[in-house]
Amino acid sequence: MGGNCNYDELNFIHQQMQIGDTWRIFRIMAEFVESFESMSRYKMLVTVFGSARTKPEELYYQEAEKLGRILVENKYGVLTGGGGGIMEAANKGAFEAKGVSIGLNIDLPHEQHPNPYQTLDLSFRYFFIRKVCFLKYAVGAVIFPGGFGTLDELSESLTLVQTKKINRIPIVLVGKKFWKPMLNWIDEYLLDNNLISEPDKELYHLVDSAEEAVNYIVKCHQFGIQNTVIYEN
Repeated sequence: MGGNCNYDELNFIHQQMQIGDTWRIFRIMAEFVESFESMSRYKMLVTVFGSARTKPEELYYQEAEKLGRILVENKYGVLTGGGGGIMEAANKGAFEAKGVSIGLNIDLPHEQHPNPYQTLDLSFRYFFIRKVCFLKYAVGAVIFPGGFGTLDELSESLTLVQTKKINRIPIVLVGKKFWKPMLNWIDEYLLDNNLISEPDKELYHLVDSAEEAVNYIVKCHQFGIQNTVIYEN
């Protein structure tokens, strides 16, 4: 039938795709190398996750901004996705406190526009490389209310600690009213059905304010801070 590809045409298309995949590997390698070289200079970073849609007049934006400032006052740097909302707020708090304020930006059709409160601005093509950098250089993670992306980042952080792919870091959820229904669901459906273990519930800590979040992180680090990455022989 007219318009259908024959075997030779399909084989040619497949070969071109394989060539494209091969060159894509080099692009991935380059993005890893560039980001690792840029971020390896920074220590004591706390990653802040949360919705890009949160407005400046909203409570969680204000708490995230406060968090950024208090983290800097306690000698930490702030690491976010570099966009608006919670990310902007945390970067702003750190930036205005004259501390390290890093943004890992990514090109998206909607929502993601780099905020102006970054002392280091990195751009990513690939989500998975960006996600590696969120935790590879972090000594803690603070998660504010957010959507699918935030839930993905929370789940991945917990999974990496649970499976011991990274060392234990403080993972703090801010906003009891927002997170409590999900934590109840974890108790009722995951724990009760033996899909997680009781100690897994200790991997996260629920608070209601920026002050509580930082106090918990500082307490976790009072006897020293280990590398987040587990280096295998």
